[in-house]
Amino acid sequence: MCGIVGIVNYEKNIKNQENFFKSMIKTLERRGPDEEGIYMTEDVNLGHRRLSVVDIENGKQPMSYKFNDATYTIVYNGQIYNTDSLRNVLKNKGFEFKGHSDTEVLLKAYIYFRKEICKYLNGIFAFAIWNDKEKELFLARDHFGIKPLYFTIKNDNFIFASEIKAILKHDEVKAEIDETGICELFGIGPAHTRSEKLHLKIYLN
Repeated sequence: MCGIVGIVNYEKNIKNQENFFKSMIKTLERRGPDEEGIYMTEDVNLGHRRLSVVDIENGKQPMSYKFNDATYTIVYNGQIYNTDSLRNVLKNKGFEFKGHSDTEVLLKAYIYFRKEICKYLNGIFAFAIWNDKEKELFLARDHFGIKPLYFTIKNDNFIFASEIKAILKHDEVKAEIDETGICELFGIGPAHTRSEKLHLKIYLN
């Protein structure tokens, strides 16, 4: 089990908010007690808490890979069951691999398949990939929502995380509940009402 968190802001430089962002990441410490990673630019903050299981050295996150003239950076929670077959496909397309983590396979699979990536994934996952050239965030979760992923938009901030409490650490977000939330809390407990499949692209224009 790992945890991811991120912020995209279209209007202001958020690169200098490391202490504030670390407080958001810390809320996910129990999901990933072994390691913390941060990627920060003017436009995006990505954070990861890791439970180290596979390829401890080469599976560190956030993980970045430069392809052509763009750099892609991923934060990811989950397990891809068809990692080996995807790796073989990508090797045949000319991709090389430093290690044997599914994180590296997932990142390079996105670079190859782009927005169609989820069609080729067998597993449980929640991940975000930032394209620094296009200033584009791709955010997705597995088809049944087994791995948690929450998001909100407040003022100029698009905020996402594996758990709501990380989002609530953001100073633009208040802990409020509406009628739908009350029904979920008292009606179906820890489950959630049906929502749209989450395949978001956030463009910075």
